[in-house]
Amino acid sequence: MMPAYFVAHGAPSLVLEEHGYTDFLKSFSKDRPRPRAIVLFSAHWESLTQTVSAVPGTYETIYDFGGFQDELYRMTYPARGDAALSEEIGRLLKERGIESIVNVDRGLDHGAWAVLKLMYPDADIPVVAMSVNRMLSNEEQYRIGQALAELREKDIMIVGSGGTVHNLRRIDWRAEEPADWAAQFDSWLEEKLLAWDTEALFQYRSAAPYAVEAVPTSEHFIPLLLAMGAGDQGRKAVLLHRSYQYGTLSLSCWKFE
Repeated sequence: MMPAYFVAHGAPSLVLEEHGYTDFLKSFSKDRPRPRAIVLFSAHWESLTQTVSAVPGTYETIYDFGGFQDELYRMTYPARGDAALSEEIGRLLKERGIESIVNVDRGLDHGAWAVLKLMYPDADIPVVAMSVNRMLSNEEQYRIGQALAELREKDIMIVGSGGTVHNLRRIDWRAEEPADWAAQFDSWLEEKLLAWDTEALFQYRSAAPYAVEAVPTSEHFIPLLLAMGAGDQGRKAVLLHRSYQYGTLSLSCWKFE
């Protein structure tokens, strides 16, 4: 069964950077089965109703950022959509009583294309992009992932793209080590993920140390719960990589089997 993954997308410039995390993403596909398609939840696509992309051809590339290197604005990731998979996702969500709508023209934002360009640079795997809704409870986020879990049996990779510690206001551009509070939050998170302690994770806002500092707004944390929900059958979490930028930007990748 294809694992589900949570992948931190860092800053938009991630795709141009060279460090341990980008090396990890570039080597991601070497020893792993090739997915038939990728279903990706991006923290940078928010909607109040679960939205499923159904782009009829190839995706446009969205440059949803400003002030970065000129090279970034020339990059593209022309992955194609998969209409049949989009329809199947809608059916699976409906069976679980989860309302969804279809979007046929939105491109891929940097939460999607920046990591995919490192992981699968040829853009030759169909992609279905999915939105996130921060108005839902954490239990509801997990249920959305659960609803899509059977796709993994069809060699479809489910990916949540976000960040576990994502506080841009607390960034220290000169920091070489993570802030203590950021490391403490991630350490707590690791313990609960490895134990598959959903009760604690659903209450992370009040249970985890420094949760307010680490997760000032939830849209970047939600993809972790979505990917974890897709791994509910096996309930095994594996930390594949964790590093930090600027003291408060966590670059991590989790596998859920």
